[in-house]
Amino acid sequence: MSTATLPQDPPKTPEPPATGDAGVIAKLLPYLWEYRGRVALAIGFLVTAKVANLGVPLIMKGIVDGLSGPKAVLAVPIALLAAYGLLRMSSTLFNELRDVVFVKVAQRAMRRVALEVFEHMHSLSLRFHLERQTGGLTRDIERGTRGISTLLNFMVFSVLPTFFEIALVTGFLIVKFDVWFGVITVGALVLYIAATFLISERRIHHRRAMNETDSKANTRAIDSLINYETVKYFGNEAFEARRYDESLSRYERAVVLSETSLGFLNTVQAAIIALTVSLLMWRASDGIVNGALTLGDLVMVNALLIQLYIPLNFLGVLYREIKQSLTDMEKMFRLLSVNREVEDKPGAPALAVQGGAIRFENVDFSYDGRRPILSGVDFEVPAGATVAVVGASGSGKSTLGRLLFRFYDVQGGRITIDGQDIRDVTQLSVRSAIGIVPQDTVLFNDTIYYNIAYGRPLATREEIVETAKVAHILEFIERLPDGWETSVGERGLKLSGGEKQRVSIARTLLKDPPVMIFDEATSALDSKTEKGIQAELSEISRDRTTLMITHRLSTIVDADEILVMDAGRIVERGGFRSLMAKGGRFAEMWQLQQQEEAEGAGDGAEKGQA
Repeated sequence: MSTATLPQDPPKTPEPPATGDAGVIAKLLPYLWEYRGRVALAIGFLVTAKVANLGVPLIMKGIVDGLSGPKAVLAVPIALLAAYGLLRMSSTLFNELRDVVFVKVAQRAMRRVALEVFEHMHSLSLRFHLERQTGGLTRDIERGTRGISTLLNFMVFSVLPTFFEIALVTGFLIVKFDVWFGVITVGALVLYIAATFLISERRIHHRRAMNETDSKANTRAIDSLINYETVKYFGNEAFEARRYDESLSRYERAVVLSETSLGFLNTVQAAIIALTVSLLMWRASDGIVNGALTLGDLVMVNALLIQLYIPLNFLGVLYREIKQSLTDMEKMFRLLSVNREVEDKPGAPALAVQGGAIRFENVDFSYDGRRPILSGVDFEVPAGATVAVVGASGSGKSTLGRLLFRFYDVQGGRITIDGQDIRDVTQLSVRSAIGIVPQDTVLFNDTIYYNIAYGRPLATREEIVETAKVAHILEFIERLPDGWETSVGERGLKLSGGEKQRVSIARTLLKDPPVMIFDEATSALDSKTEKGIQAELSEISRDRTTLMITHRLSTIVDADEILVMDAGRIVERGGFRSLMAKGGRFAEMWQLQQQEEAEGAGDGAEKGQA
């Protein structure tokens, strides 16, 4: 008996710490470094486009002065008009070239991050996936990948161009006119940016509330629709609608507050712009009256300010979207920071399968550290042998399969396959060597062919058809109107429990592993079908190491050894005859099942006579 003390593991996967905006940007940079040449070229096109844009007001000044002077010459305005058109065209051309060059950078970064998150999600432990909320998680990933595109596009296409243009215009005004033009422009910009950031910062929590309530509403909707039949069974459509509407109501309030604060922000921005334009036009008009400036200078200053403040009008939106993109990306990157509870050791070799002998050596295990699930479990399944595990619900039977697949690591003892501790070899090689037919079969929302072929995607059609025949499902498939291309629906809900189980059996047989686990593999089948499949399973498992987990004792009569579990411990073991001869726990279970089957048969006969 084991006296090992189980460590107090946290009951839930710990949340990774927040990294902040700088941390998010630092995590994104490596994805951009691969295309640093494209980024540099895009920035070059950006600078060229802004320089050309700055030249447009200068040409307009020349045109106005040329036409308004006492000796206006027709040739001068024509040349300037041609230059004006060329600069306008150049500005648009280089902006488009910037977009074309940079789009691959943004899309490739989104693709790489999304793929990395997807792969990381599959590498996390079963504990994480049992605790997750699928609807909210998918929204977090969706918003995070979309946030990458938003951040890069706004930074490269809006923020950098705007601040570069601010520097160009401010410098030009100071050099061309007097220092007051620069002082007014810079002062107004500082006031404008400060007001925008302060108000936008207050608005961010409204946006976060919107995202949180949106995720909750989506989670509730998906959870309710997935459990459609359960909702119908209990007539809880109105209850589900109320729960969903509660989330929508909170979302509605967050949106109203967000839009109200946006209106206030736009009003403040417009007031600052109006004041600045008025002051600069006053300085320009005064210069014209004094003879220091021309009418063309007034037009040029007005055009420069329009070019400058049009993009600034969207600064609040840009700041909010960039900040939100960083928040969304942080949430997604935090998923990448979730520690893998089960991870391969550095340089771990692949499992070398010889016969597939399984050994549980004094194994202790608990899911949360508070309630032991397995205590001192010790048994062996020799290569090619069949060992059955029986016991009441909650005795720890199915946990054996999860540990063998290394969905969790044991906290005491060890599990070996052909003498190799499964913690010392790669998870992929362990799982490749084991096939399982679980009690609760979940199928992909695809065709029957796809779901069976999933056991070995490179298998030929002939192999798949033969496997379906062995699993007693070929005739059923051929009777369907769409045959192999029949869709099984979400989680296989279009099929009956028995049909799903037979697809699962076929899928596992196609994998052709040296080790097989049958976890209540025929629990969803009727007695006639069960007997047919049981005979096939016995034949298939003859040359394989097989662990059978079941409550139907009649299916394990021929097992080489039977283990009886209770409260996480093996309380009896031996062959069928020896266990019956002992008259212990197994014999009691056998007699109880025989009695229940006899009563069930009697009830059926009475109903038939009625």
